[in-house]
Amino acid sequence: MNSPATDELLGNSPEFAALLRSLDVAAATDVTVMLQGESGVGKELLARRLHRHSARADAPFVAVNCAALPEALAESELFGHRKGAFTGAVADAPGLIESARGGLLFLDEVAEMSPSVQAKLLRFLESGEYQAVGDTRMRQADLRIVAATHADLQQRVADGQFRADLFYRLNVVPFQVPALRERRDDILLLLEAFTRRFAERYGLQPPRYAGSCLKWLENDYAWPGNVRELRNFSERMLVLFSGREVARDNLPGEMRTAAAGDGRFGFRLPSEGIRLDELEQDLLRQALRQTRGNQSRAARLLGLTRDAFLYRLKKYSILSS
Repeated sequence: MNSPATDELLGNSPEFAALLRSLDVAAATDVTVMLQGESGVGKELLARRLHRHSARADAPFVAVNCAALPEALAESELFGHRKGAFTGAVADAPGLIESARGGLLFLDEVAEMSPSVQAKLLRFLESGEYQAVGDTRMRQADLRIVAATHADLQQRVADGQFRADLFYRLNVVPFQVPALRERRDDILLLLEAFTRRFAERYGLQPPRYAGSCLKWLENDYAWPGNVRELRNFSERMLVLFSGREVARDNLPGEMRTAAAGDGRFGFRLPSEGIRLDELEQDLLRQALRQTRGNQSRAARLLGLTRDAFLYRLKKYSILSS
């Protein structure tokens, strides 16, 4: 049986297959990598894959969610502290950098890091040196950094919320992780894999999905929670409909009322159909016109990261003025 990580990294779509190939190339080096994409697309799983395929595979993989670090303790969590450095520091603590020594430190939601910690992380990236809270000595640690974010970091830099020098140190090799709605050919493949995994775990008979239900899940639902949402959906349907057929009316209410293309944006698909590529190009040009060529703002109008927006401009040979 595939491991959970293997299941969640399944995909035959060209976009996802190209991402995995490029990631494996980067894994063979020690370059700093930035993973950008919406919540739930599997950024940490991709970081773990990169680690497994690297020369550091036998060393630790340490993950930290920067958004969950209390600002007052973030420096201590990352760099460690000495006994007595602050109230509650009853013993020396190594910190995550020390724990990841020789391996990989995965900084998830790095855009949420406080300015003071950003400055100290930058120093570590530039010199390999860091200082534990309350310590007078500088320490060295050899490790690899992989960062991830769902935010537009370039816009954060422009707004003064993220250091430009740190951004360039982290963004050496960036990867845009596609949303699940951008790789619809993989939806049913993932649904089958998740269902099989949970059926074996719980000893239950898999449900049967009606053809119209599968078509709707694959083509119409937007999957705002991405692969994480699909995994949770698969588990829920297995438990509630084990051995039974799942029709569209059996789907969770929040899914039935949130279908992609349900007209909530005021757009109705004409009966004669459209050319999706032409519509996308028109929306890109409209966004650029409305923002007078400001690519970061245009990307936000379309709900894209700046890198994803620039990729589409290049794809269609659209040059902003």
